[in-house]
Amino acid sequence: MQAGDNKSYDDINVTPMVDLYLVLLLIFIIMTTAGVQGVKINLPKASNPSEMKGKKMQAVTVDSQGTLKLNAETVSLATLESKLGAEKAKTPELPVIIRGDRQTQYQQIMNVLNVCGRLDITQVGLVTQSVK
Repeated sequence: MQAGDNKSYDDINVTPMVDLYLVLLLIFIIMTTAGVQGVKINLPKASNPSEMKGKKMQAVTVDSQGTLKLNAETVSLATLESKLGAEKAKTPELPVIIRGDRQTQYQQIMNVLNVCGRLDITQVGLVTQSVK
């Protein structure tokens, strides 16, 4: 030993510890992404057009200005609720389709959906244009 080598070694070498943490982090990331699966739900099935024959369907249209129409008759939201309520009283399984212009505010569509929810109308369809 030389005279200048009398210093103590009280420093901790953290390089192996950092390597261990990085390996554990990598294992944790791989295991969590491998373990994540989609939530299993029972998706609804589209009805067959032949099943809808004979049922009196109500069509609610929201145009680009936000005007509501029930079967081509312009109505307010309150009138829509009362007319759909009267039809629901006659036909418990009343199907309602909602047609919204692509330029309309989404809030108007939500207002119509809320009316259907308050009236307990469960057969609600949103009409879309097919993509070709």
